[in-house]
Amino acid sequence: MKILKPPRLRRGDVIGLVSPASAPLPAEKIEKGVRYLERLGYRVKPGEHVAAQRGYFAGTDAQRLSDLNTMLNDPQVRAIFAIRGGYGSPRLLPFVDYRAVRRQPKIFAGFSDLTALQLALFRRAGLVTFSGPLPGVEFWRKPDPYTEEHFWRLLTSTRRVGSLPNPEKQPLRTRVPGRAEGRLLGGNLSLLASNLGTKFSPDYRGEILVLEEVGENFHRIDRMFTQLRNAGILGQIRGLVLGLFTDCKPSDPAKPHLKLPEIFDEILSWVKAPTVEGFQYGHVARKLTLPIGLRARLDTGRGTLTVIEAAVE
Repeated sequence: MKILKPPRLRRGDVIGLVSPASAPLPAEKIEKGVRYLERLGYRVKPGEHVAAQRGYFAGTDAQRLSDLNTMLNDPQVRAIFAIRGGYGSPRLLPFVDYRAVRRQPKIFAGFSDLTALQLALFRRAGLVTFSGPLPGVEFWRKPDPYTEEHFWRLLTSTRRVGSLPNPEKQPLRTRVPGRAEGRLLGGNLSLLASNLGTKFSPDYRGEILVLEEVGENFHRIDRMFTQLRNAGILGQIRGLVLGLFTDCKPSDPAKPHLKLPEIFDEILSWVKAPTVEGFQYGHVARKLTLPIGLRARLDTGRGTLTVIEAAVE
């Protein structure tokens, strides 16, 4: 498969805003996110339905899809940012204009529920995408400098990305020692698991899998990792990087249950590939951006995850 890197983002370029999943609430987050991007020197083009709402979706499937495909086909738009996650992206996957992506690769940035769309864009078009902060979540108010610096460096620099560094005094913790090299794939665990067995799920053989989660019950995390094992994924990957599992808890603390470290102890006994945990990527204000589809090296001895190529052209 040919890997497509989008052209780098320059000041003055047009950034299209879409809501493929849930609606940003309150709506002022859209306006403030737009102002943030404009202050950085970009032109912003919100999709027609970014503020629409239908239950837990940002409008109907047709409306959300229309905004996305319009941005993919608009020659003026150089980057597409999802305003927020939530739920809804998987419903769009069969109808995305992947041919437009191959004709004109563009930066696509999103997070959380957008994992489904990002994995599909890699599988169907070979597009490198960016799992990181969102205009309606991190950028509508003053963002964390660590989050901000790393995100924009990936999107604007044609230099090799290099190390994806955890914050000072927060080293990666080795679970399975060793070294590995492969493409970075992954994102949100529940979205990745729901994509398995579909034509929108990439081939994880020989790659480095990066996972994070938020707000899930412990037994569901166990179930999803068990699915990865039973599907053969955990035996095929070359490396495993565990990000942050934020606000995860037992379904009923009063009943017997395994704690998350105990679950990971058992799950990771199934993994032979080099594995680290505590990677600063997940549902937190201070996070790294994951460049999905780029080649990287994991060295547990040095405690480093290093991207060995540029993210943009």
